[in-house]
Amino acid sequence: MKIPGTLYIISAPSGGGKTSLVNALLESVSNLEASVSYTTRAPRPGEKEGVDYHFITDTAFKHLVQEQTFLEYATVFGHCYGTSLQWVRKKIEAGIDIILEIDWQGAQQIREKMPESIGIFIIPPSWTTLEKRLRLRAQDEETVIQSRMANAMAELAHYGEYDYLVLNDNFSHALADLNAILRVRRLRSGVQKRELASLLEMLLNRTA
Repeated sequence: MKIPGTLYIISAPSGGGKTSLVNALLESVSNLEASVSYTTRAPRPGEKEGVDYHFITDTAFKHLVQEQTFLEYATVFGHCYGTSLQWVRKKIEAGIDIILEIDWQGAQQIREKMPESIGIFIIPPSWTTLEKRLRLRAQDEETVIQSRMANAMAELAHYGEYDYLVLNDNFSHALADLNAILRVRRLRSGVQKRELASLLEMLLNRTA
């Protein structure tokens, strides 16, 4: 029987560095994919349809909500975001690990529906660093940056709801911590029974 994959929820305040960490993790770990969310916001420079997000209208988003298409959905900074339930279930059932970059609202919804999911919260080293990262992105107006900083406190208040906390002070160290979390999950007995099936059979039969 195929061992299902693991759903990882990764959250952080805006500017916490979760997207950069996830992209690096995807490059270094096999059998791991990132869910592409639906959103009603406009694409930022360099973002591609179907790669970064599925960009849709408010009307289309409301229709998908009515059709119960989403595993979770939330409104963040005036824009709607949602995760495809069918896509996630299909990948998990195929034995593929999935990463979702979502806020605490979406994380709560997912834990209710999929309590076996693993939550990871990225902690910034300081408020100064967080604001500096937001400004270096050069993607938002001053009012938006201030709104994101104000919202960061509310986001951080939910860190206790997650299974793992990763400090993103040093990028390499934070990435190593994320790799360690995935590695430990993949060393579970059920997963290793599948991966080492032929070796275990050989050892038990004393054929080598």
